Amino acid sequence: MLLEPFLRQCRHRPDALALLENDRSLSYGQLLMHAQAIAASLQGMGVKPGQPVAIHLDRGIDAVIALFGVLLTGACYVPLDLKNPPARLTFIVADAQVSAVLGLGAAPAWLDKRLWLDIFACSEAKLMPVDIQAISLAAILYTSGSTGQPRGVALSHGAVACFAEWAADLVALQYNDCIASTTPFFFDLSTFDLYAVLGRGASLHFVPSSLTLAPSRLSAWLKEQAITGWYTVPSLLAFLAYKGNLAQTALESLRFLFFAGEVFPSPALIDLAADLPRTAMYNFFGPTETNVCCYWPVDRQRLAANQPIPIGLPAAGYELRIDDGTGELWARGASLAGGYWQQGRLQPFLNEDGWYPTGDRVSRVDGEYRFHGRLGRMLKCSGYRVEPAEIEAAVNAMVGVRGCAVVGIDDPATGQRPALALSLEPQVTAADIRKALARQLPPYMQPNRCITLEELPRLPNGKLDYQRVRALLEIQ
Repeated sequence: MLLEPFLRQCRHRPDALALLENDRSLSYGQLLMHAQAIAASLQGMGVKPGQPVAIHLDRGIDAVIALFGVLLTGACYVPLDLKNPPARLTFIVADAQVSAVLGLGAAPAWLDKRLWLDIFACSEAKLMPVDIQAISLAAILYTSGSTGQPRGVALSHGAVACFAEWAADLVALQYNDCIASTTPFFFDLSTFDLYAVLGRGASLHFVPSSLTLAPSRLSAWLKEQAITGWYTVPSLLAFLAYKGNLAQTALESLRFLFFAGEVFPSPALIDLAADLPRTAMYNFFGPTETNVCCYWPVDRQRLAANQPIPIGLPAAGYELRIDDGTGELWARGASLAGGYWQQGRLQPFLNEDGWYPTGDRVSRVDGEYRFHGRLGRMLKCSGYRVEPAEIEAAVNAMVGVRGCAVVGIDDPATGQRPALALSLEPQVTAADIRKALARQLPPYMQPNRCITLEELPRLPNGKLDYQRVRALLEIQ
């Protein structure tokens, strides 16, 4: 169901460019042919519709082939972050109860080899047709979980298709558009790249990873590729505004920019808007569970350095409501995830009134929504969702730890970074804890600051005093 627009493009324009990665390219017809070979191999392994299949590949052409191959069987894909330590990947594969893992070459050492399928070993075979409904699962995206373990957000075909169609219509996406892609496929931002772009017959151009750390070269690449659109995180766009030499690198082809995943600092957005005066910009907002539930078309006349930008209006047909008691944003709509995937089962997450409580505190002023922070402790680090409780659970399980507290410290480059306060037994050091964490958690969850205290500060009721912990870490 989700791939229907893409399949129409394959029928009508099979020779049109679909994907470009460095010197490698695939047409729509070639992409479909390779995806069908993988789908037939998965069916040969006994993979059934609705079963999860993990993708052990970095973003790029091979990963798209694998994702589409999974979807053609009616199974749902579970994209893995290859930067995650083996222990975390092992948990995700076990929790999702995947029926196969797609990758290149030999299986990784941590994986049961019986699950592995090398996509280059797949050959053409007859693909059995399957019936895919709107409610069928398309993807499970694992994020940091407040329970101390990663948590899978389950997205249906209908939910992803609803967002992709809305986003494509918003900017009148056409077959002659060239869209840049920097987003890993385990982020919900990738659903625009995969399904809006390829559903409208445009071409997807993968930005070389090295360029995200070289803003001047990145802006030159955007110009050379005649990129017309890009959906990415504010931290990368802010880096481009400050160091990308945009004043001397006119991006005449760039029609639009979408950004989401973290707050865009107003001064950086002002600079970017000045350097790209003809580029339409949109602030997208929403947790992974909603994909995008709010959007704000950037009004350059209203930008002020000392004021945060609005999150704007309901997106993708969402209904929104603000809880009277807490100011929490509640959402419901066709783009909403079906629930959390835990231990191979779908767990609903709607409240008793039938809404999804986002955990975001908002207000509504003159018809526009404004974001005022999280009600809980969740952090956003370069677009990644980080639950301090997951870091705390990992630390507290270590021998010699009497207690710990994790808070977020503002960082102009990444939005926020986790910081760690520790109370330790004499035989254990903070360096020991950091070394152990590096084996358990991905780089973006590693604390960038760490202090050791004899006792962690507590409130009169005995609970941890996180405000005091943050103050101690900020003055470090």
